[in-house]
Amino acid sequence: MSRQHTPPYLITKDEAGAFRLTVREVRFNSQGYPLVSSKLQDEVFKTANAAKTFAREQFGAEPGQYATK
Repeated sequence: MSRQHTPPYLITKDEAGAFRLTVREVRFNSQGYPLVSSKLQDEVFKTANAAKTFAREQFGAEPGQYATK
């Protein structure tokens, strides 16, 4: 089974136009299936760049580790 890359930081835009950050952790079980846990952060951001800055400062995020939805 191939292991797909799941970026650890997901940035989404809600109905009100605010951006939210979800931090994801991917582990694989003994058969190679991904087990993804995620935690929506409490902070709300005005821009996607503000969410990226927060992830960089709080979690050590690097370029290419973000997904948007």
